[in-house]
Amino acid sequence: MTFHPMPQPGPAAPWAFPVPERSVLGNGMTVVRCHRPGQKLVAVEVVLAAPLHAEPEGLDGVATIMARALTEGTGARGAEEFAAALERCGATIDAQADHPGVRVSLEVPASRLEQALELVAEALRDPAFAEPEIERTVANRLDEIEHELANPARRAAMALYAELFPAEDRISRPRQGSAETVRRIDRAAVVDFYSTHLRPAGATVVVVGDLTGIDLEPLLEGTLGRWKGEPGRPGALPAVTASDTTRVVIVHRPGSVQTQLLLGRIGPDRSDPVWPAQVVGTYCLGGTLTSRLDAVLREEKGYTYGVRAFAQPLRTTALLGISGSVATEVTAPALEDTFTVLRTLAAEGLTDEERDAAVQNLVGVAPLKFETAAVVADTFADQIEQGLPDDYQAELYLRIAEASTREASDAVVAAFVPERLVVALVGDADQIAEPVRALGIGEVRVIGG
Repeated sequence: MTFHPMPQPGPAAPWAFPVPERSVLGNGMTVVRCHRPGQKLVAVEVVLAAPLHAEPEGLDGVATIMARALTEGTGARGAEEFAAALERCGATIDAQADHPGVRVSLEVPASRLEQALELVAEALRDPAFAEPEIERTVANRLDEIEHELANPARRAAMALYAELFPAEDRISRPRQGSAETVRRIDRAAVVDFYSTHLRPAGATVVVVGDLTGIDLEPLLEGTLGRWKGEPGRPGALPAVTASDTTRVVIVHRPGSVQTQLLLGRIGPDRSDPVWPAQVVGTYCLGGTLTSRLDAVLREEKGYTYGVRAFAQPLRTTALLGISGSVATEVTAPALEDTFTVLRTLAAEGLTDEERDAAVQNLVGVAPLKFETAAVVADTFADQIEQGLPDDYQAELYLRIAEASTREASDAVVAAFVPERLVVALVGDADQIAEPVRALGIGEVRVIGG
């Protein structure tokens, strides 16, 4: 029997995050396009300048309801007919609202891009906002809120944001609204938010995929370019302030056998020169199963299945956090050991081995992380919302690779200062409150679940 020779791998090809091309449609909409050969499933992100801080007082969540209702029928097609048209294209559409604005996301085979873009344009130009669909969307959101309140991780995040940020700042309250505010939302409120804030001028459409044979500019002019509207006057994003003196808020959940931990403060965002080194240092602290936090809390003490450190970009800053869950009876020891890890890190710094492993993992996984057109498009949309240049992601990986051990150590130590971390715990306060108070890390306050 004759065997074919085993294929041999060739040299690794260099990888870099792509840099897109830009243009502007006649209606003022910016186009960000990126040709990705072989990506036959094209991803489109429409980024709209309708931030959450523009929601009317007492109507938190109206941006979310409006975004969800955008694809629930148009003036020309009812909800079922619109869904059927999407299905015939093999397309999926999603719309969501976040602090920077509203996004409409589309994935569709390249061969049906024109038909799908026409549906997106139709939804943006002439949404029906039918009363029954608004009522159903509101009811669905109220059901979700019940589930979120029962989820310890979500409940911890709500408690931390409410404790960390001023009550008058929109960022302190649930992104998609509370039960109290969502119940007030009706069709008139949705139409008013849409009419006031959704406009083509100031919006950006990101298109990523294999664009071979597609004359994209005329295609976009004939679809999204037909959406007309007067330019809006969006205000500047308000600065984020926070009170991050260490203190503890416990969300009481009687009988809970686990405690959800979330420690956080605000710090440098992606526009800050320290961000690449901070990424490396945060990964060493809690980005993997071999990180500092897991080495102590998981491997040495057996308190948890895993604890993670992260930096989440917000409006004009970032939330620096540590999250995980532990058994109720070891809540106080786990919290104490977390602070000990941070103080040890500040005293000793990172090792070269930790830094090298972090950089190798962060940079090495990038080609896989950005394998699909959808992830690349989402990344461009993030950059647009955060006011970052088009080559930001490509430059970020170069800066990560260049970050020294000292720079990564200094960045993570400055980010995770024990005396400036607000602590949110979700668990049985009857069992954990006194042991946590005994740690002496700050005021301890218990609130209802």
